[in-house]
Amino acid sequence: MHYWGPIAGHYKLDLTVVNQTVDPTFRFMTVDWDGQIRMDPSSPYAMQRLIGLKDQYTTAFACDTDHDRHGIVTRSAGLLPPNAYLAVAIHYLFQNRPKWPAYAAVGKTLVSSQLIDRVIAKLGRKLYEVPVGFKWFVDGLLDGSLGFGGEESAGASFGRLDGTVWTTDKDGIILALLAAEITARMGRDPGELYRELTQEFGEPVYERIDAPATPEQKALLAKLSPDQVKIKDLAGEKIQAILTTAPGNGAPIGGLKVVAENGWFAARPSGTENIYKIYAESFRGADHLKSIQEEAQSIVSASLATLAPPG
Repeated sequence: MHYWGPIAGHYKLDLTVVNQTVDPTFRFMTVDWDGQIRMDPSSPYAMQRLIGLKDQYTTAFACDTDHDRHGIVTRSAGLLPPNAYLAVAIHYLFQNRPKWPAYAAVGKTLVSSQLIDRVIAKLGRKLYEVPVGFKWFVDGLLDGSLGFGGEESAGASFGRLDGTVWTTDKDGIILALLAAEITARMGRDPGELYRELTQEFGEPVYERIDAPATPEQKALLAKLSPDQVKIKDLAGEKIQAILTTAPGNGAPIGGLKVVAENGWFAARPSGTENIYKIYAESFRGADHLKSIQEEAQSIVSASLATLAPPG
C-alpha cells in the first residue's frame, strides 16, 4: 500500500519517503464550483486531481495552503465529506489511544453531523458541543479534558499518544497522517470504515444551503430565544430540542438549532452577506432532508415575524 501526502511523493506503511518525484498532474490547481481558486481540500471540485488518482492509492490526502484543513480520498469512496471522516477518526482514536484519560471528551461544533453524537454515545464518551469556531476547543485541548475537537469544515486536532496537548489549533497534517495509520492498522480504508459506521448508526444526508435575509433580519436571528419558536414538529417528527445556546458551554450560537429524532437544522446569519446559512441533516434520506430545509425556512421566518417591529 502507498499513500500520497501533503508533500507529493510515495510512502510505505511506516511513512518513510521512498520517492520524492513530483507528479506533474499536481502542478495545476483546479478551481472550485464557481470558478474561484480556494484550495479547499473538502471540495470535490478543488480536489479533482487527487480524486482522479483514487484507484492508484489505498488512501490519499491533501491539505490547504496553511495546512489547517484536511481532505481524505479513499479507493473505496473517493473524497470523504468532512463529517464522515470526523466520525471515523473519533471512532478509531478513542479505541486506539489507551493512555488517553477516561474523562477526555469529544468536541464538535453544533453544525457537525449527528452521526458523531451516535458514535460518541456508543464509545461511552462525553460530547462537548459548542458554537461554530475552533476557538471553543482551545481550553479543553490544552488541559486534556478534550481528546479531540473537530468542525464540519474539515478542521480538527487531537491529543498526543499520552493524551497531552499537541496543538490547540486545527492541524490538517495530523488528520491526514491519521488516515494512513487507520488504513495500515485496520486493513481497511476510512471510506470502508465509514460505511460500517452507517450500517450500525444510520446513514446521514447532510447539506448547507443559503437563504436571503436583510441586515435587520440577520440581527433578529442572532437574538432569537427558544420560546419564540412555536412549532412542535419538524418534517413529521416531534421536536426534541430548540437551542440558541450551545449544550457544551452555554455560549450563544448566534442563531437557532432545532433537533428531532432523525433530523435537525441550524440557522445562522452570515457575517458578510445578506443571507443566513441553513445546515441540515437527515437520517431518513434526501426527501426528508428537503422537507427539513423547507420547514427550516418557514420556522425561521415565523420566528422572526414575532420579533419584527410593526410595519
